[in-house]
Parts: sequence; C-alpha cells; structure tokens
Amino acid sequence: MTETGARGLDVFDPSPPRTLRMPAADVLRGLGEENGGRRLPRRKPNVPPVIRVVDRYLTGPLDLRGVELSYLLEFVRCRFEEPPDLRQGRLAGVEFADCWLPGLRARNLSSANEVSLAGSTVEGLVDLTDADIAASVSLRGSSLRVPGGVAVQADRVKLAGALLAQRVVVAGELRMASAQIGGYCNFAGAVLTNPHAYAVRATNAHVGGSLLLNNTTIRGTVLLASARVDSELTLRGATVADGRDEDEAALDPHADPTSTVVLDRITVDGDVHLDRGFTGAGTVRMVNAALGGTLSLSGGRFDALSPPEGTDPTGHGRALHLDGARIGGDVIARQAHVRGQVRMVDVQVKGSLTLDGSTVDNPRADALLGNRSHIGSNLTLREVEVAGGLELRGVQIGANLDLRGSRITAPGRYRHMAAGKPSLDVGGAVIGRDLICARGAKEFVAHGGVRARRAQIGRMANFAGAVLGDKLDSHALNLLGMQVQELVLTPISPPRGDVTLRQVRCTSLDDNETFWSATGWIDLEEFRYDSLRNPIDLRDDPEVERRLRWLRQSMRRTYRPGPYDQFAEMLRASGNDEHAATVQVEKQRLRYRAVAEGRRWLGPLVLLWSWLQRSMVGYGYRPARALAWLVVSWVLGSIWFSFGTPLEVINSDDRMHFDAWLYTIDLVVPIVDLGNKNRWQTQGLSQWIAAGLIVTGWVLATTVAAGLTRMLKR
Repeated sequence: MTETGARGLDVFDPSPPRTLRMPAADVLRGLGEENGGRRLPRRKPNVPPVIRVVDRYLTGPLDLRGVELSYLLEFVRCRFEEPPDLRQGRLAGVEFADCWLPGLRARNLSSANEVSLAGSTVEGLVDLTDADIAASVSLRGSSLRVPGGVAVQADRVKLAGALLAQRVVVAGELRMASAQIGGYCNFAGAVLTNPHAYAVRATNAHVGGSLLLNNTTIRGTVLLASARVDSELTLRGATVADGRDEDEAALDPHADPTSTVVLDRITVDGDVHLDRGFTGAGTVRMVNAALGGTLSLSGGRFDALSPPEGTDPTGHGRALHLDGARIGGDVIARQAHVRGQVRMVDVQVKGSLTLDGSTVDNPRADALLGNRSHIGSNLTLREVEVAGGLELRGVQIGANLDLRGSRITAPGRYRHMAAGKPSLDVGGAVIGRDLICARGAKEFVAHGGVRARRAQIGRMANFAGAVLGDKLDSHALNLLGMQVQELVLTPISPPRGDVTLRQVRCTSLDDNETFWSATGWIDLEEFRYDSLRNPIDLRDDPEVERRLRWLRQSMRRTYRPGPYDQFAEMLRASGNDEHAATVQVEKQRLRYRAVAEGRRWLGPLVLLWSWLQRSMVGYGYRPARALAWLVVSWVLGSIWFSFGTPLEVINSDDRMHFDAWLYTIDLVVPIVDLGNKNRWQTQGLSQWIAAGLIVTGWVLATTVAAGLTRMLKR
C-alpha cells in the first residue's frame, strides 16, 4: 500500500500547510482487521509490501508499540509531531529518509530488514536499546541532536548486518554498550560532538567486521573499553578533542583524567590505525589491549593536556598510554608528533616498534617510559627529536635498539633526589644484537647521558659519532656491569661528565682519544676487554705510550692498578710481551709515586728507591737490564781492583796469582765460588766496594734468574 503527498514539504518548518498534514494513525488505516479487530492483507511470496508516505506532516502519535507488521514502513521527507513509538514491535523494516523527528522510541524492536534514518534529523533520543535487527542500521548523513544528553541509546542492540553511519552528525552521546554488530561499523566523515563527556560509549561491544572512524571529527571521549573488533579499528585522519575531565581520576597516578580515546582491554583481531593525520588532544589509552595485527601511529599528532594543578607535574601529561598491551604485529609511528609522555610499560610487541623521524616533547620528564617491555624484533628511533628522557629499563629486544642520529635533550630529575635522570636509560635490558647510539644523518645527542647498567648486548654497543652529556657534574656514560661482544667508544666530542666502565666485559674494544678526554672521571675498575679493534703492532711504541697517557688522563692522575693490569694482560694474550712489560713498569712507577704522596720525610726515599728499581731492572719486568748492570758492575769493580790499593793475601802459603777480573766476577756472581774472593783481604774503601758488589750481584742475579725462569716457562 502506498500513500503519497504533494512534493515540497519543508521538514524543518514547524507549521507546514494544512494540505500536507496527516494524522499519524492514518498510516495503517484501511489495512482491515483480522486479529483484535484488525485485518491485514496477505503478502506476496518473499516480497514484503511497502507502506510509503512522502511529504507529510504526521500529527499525533505513530503508535506501533507491540505491533507485528509484515509491511516495510517508508517515510520520505516527513515531519513527525511526536516521536514514533516502535517499542516491542515486530516489523518487516522501517526507513525514515530525509525526515525530521522529535525522537524515536524503538526499544526492544524486532526488524526483519533494515532500519534507516539516512538523511534525517532527529531532535531527541533515538532509543534502540535491546533492539534485534536482522539486517543493518543506516544513519548515513543524518543529524541526531540532544546536546549535553544521550542522542543515541543502543545498549545491547543486535545487528545481523552493519552499522552505516557515514557523515552522521551527532550532538550528544552515542551510547552502544554491549552492542552486538555482525558486520562492520562505518562512521567515516562523521561529526560526533559531546564536549567534556562521552561522545561514543561502546563498552563491551562486539563488531563482527571493521570499526571505521576515518576522517571523523569528535569532540568528547571515545570509550571502547573491553570491546571486541573482529577485523580492523581505524581512526585514520580523525580529530579528537575536548575529552572528559574527571577530577576524581586525578587521585589515581595511573589514571588519565583528560582521555579522549579509551581502548582499555579492547580486543582487535586486525590492525589499529591512528595515523595519517589523526589528531588527538588528550590521552589515547590502550591499557591491557590485545591487538592481532599492527598498531599504526605514523603521521599522527598526540597532544596531551597538562595535568590538573596539585598533581604530579609530569611534563604535559600522558599522550599515549599503552601499559600491558599485547600487539601481535608491529608498532609503526614514523613521523609522529607527540606532546606529552608515551607510556608503554609491560607492553609485548611480537614484531618491531618504529618511531623513526618522530618528535616527542615532554621536557624535564619521561618522554618515553617503556620499562619491562618485550619487543620481538627491532626498537628503532632513528632521527628522533626528544625533549625529555627515554626510560627503557628491563626491556627485552630480540634484535636492535637503534637510536642512530637522534637528539635527546631536557631530561627529567628523580622524584626523591636532586640528581638528574639520563637521557637514555636501558639498565638491565637484554638486547639480542646491537645497541646503536651512533651518528646517522646527524650526531646522536644525549644531553643527560646514557645509562646501560647491567645491560646484556648480544653483539655490539656502538657510540660512534655521539655527543654524550651536557653537565660536568653528572654522568655522561654509565655502563656498569654491561656484557657485550664489541664496544665502540668513538664519540665525536669528549663526554661531558663522568664515565663508568666498571665491571664491563667485552671481547673487542674500539676507542679514540676523544673518548679518553672526558671532562669527568672515568671509572675503569674491573673493566675487561680481550682485544682492541685495531691491534698494536710489536714495533709501535708510540701507540703504547699514547694509551698509557690516556689512562693517566682518564683517572685524573690517581693510581688504580686494575686498568694497567688489564691493558698488560690484553697485550700479553696477543703475544706482545714487550709492550706488556712497558705497561707494568708504568703501573709500578705510579704505585711508588702514590705511596710517596703524603709522606713528608719518607717520600723522597720511596721515589729514589722507585727510580733505582725502574732504571736498573724495570721493577723486575726488564731482566735484561739486570744482566747489563751485572756486566757494568764487573767492569767497574775490575778496574778499581786493578788500579787500586793491592789486596793482602790471606794465606801466605797460597801462590795463586791475583786477577782483578776473576776476583770481581767472583764477588758479583752469587752462589758460584770461583776460588778468588776468599784468598785476598780487602781494606778501607775497597772493603766497602767489595760488599757493594756482593749485594748488587745478589739483587741483579736474582732478577736475571726470575726472568730466565719466565722465559723457560713460555
């Protein structure tokens, strides 16, 4: 059955001409009565008949409450005086095309076909609570307005098809808690406005396809907590602002009182897109979310609002909050712009996490907080501009942590102490391959320094071309206890601040003079390296002297034996015994100088004894010198006894001829008796010279014997 009216009704005119008016009750008049006084004509097989009303102002109530109607209701350019009442109705379908309605009552509605409000304007509540629709719901191009209230209430609605809401304009809350949608939801180009409240509330909803909010403009908070999306969720190109401002949430340090997108505990089997022009003013939360695919943030702008007055001043607040999220693919955030903190504690990413070319602005606080996160492949932050700190303590990264060419400035301070935080903190991290803090297209800069205490690096820690530290009273580089195969310490400028290499263990060390010129103290205790990337040639004495000068300079001329022992051990392991002895001699020289310091009277004697040992036997590491001094002592003693006062014969019956050379060598060489020294009596000065030769012989011969013993062992 079809009823048509004259064209030209202005649905926005509250007082249209009488010729266009029609009682709403007349829509079903003439259908006959069969059950309860009403008889309905029989439908054609598989084709539901249509009741069509065009260009009418329907007065009075359209009461279809509890009615079972096998007709499709179609209203085109109609204006309703009262909200149509479809509660508990069982309809074949209903469509309001380009209509004006003061509301729609459709709670518990059952529809065998589509329910459509396409192009219509509704100045009141659209109530689809508990509705069961075997097809789709269309809100394309419609305008649903209840400013400050609930514009659409579709809690627990069941749709076998899709929710089509392209270009819909909603002023008020769109509520779809626990909705069950078999197909996809499309809000592309929509404008959803409910400032400082919920613009979309769809907690525990289930979408069988994709949830699309591309290029939407949203003023208010999008709440999809505990929802499930069987395909992808996308807010590509969307703008979200004016989220809820909950004062009570400020009392919880983990809450985000100005959240605009809340995806806590959401489950998405596909990808999630907040990229390509997405703009969020407020926190985007995905706490404990489970994503089967990729999280894309590339080209997005995430601007956190400042926290309320009186709360913890963490920069600009949280822009992204991903604590506990589980992501089955990658996290891609190239060229993203973040104003605030990116918090991703205990996050699990099976693929890579990429922030190349992004900007994170959260000065004097943590810009990226990712403690205990697990990254299956690479964590890359190449050419990133960061104002704030990167705290990644206890992270586990399957491949590389790459910060090549990044600039990290304005780090924060610890809450309960005056010390400043490092720009990069990867303490306790386990990195499968490389830690790269090196030059890329430009220098890697970390004004607060780098801390990697107890980190385990599978292959290389690379600081080539880096600029480390900014303050002389802080740490530029702290690698306490790091374990790594290759350690590259070739910064482009001297580290500004202290450097800690205590208990570091590496196989290969690559360094330069710039590193050893650090402005602060370099702690080298128990620093172990097996080889240098550029080995020292056996004839390259200047290189050894240069490295010894680096060691003295790095420790501010204080005595620490460990670094010299390590240097000598490394040289000896590579077969360079001569240079190893040079290092040990230098160690002993510094040792005696340290002993002499602070001893006013004994100090000069200690230094004299040190000089004698160094010049004569090289502190025992130059046994060849002892042999030479033995020869010198023999020659000088022989000359003295040849031209000095003749010696007296002890036994006058002995007829042996005196030979000054044999007599002197008998004095100088201990243990061995050549039968000369006991045959003549020395007097006066010769007696003292003979005693000196005996003592000298014992000292030097013992040194020579020790050297020969070491040689035989080798």
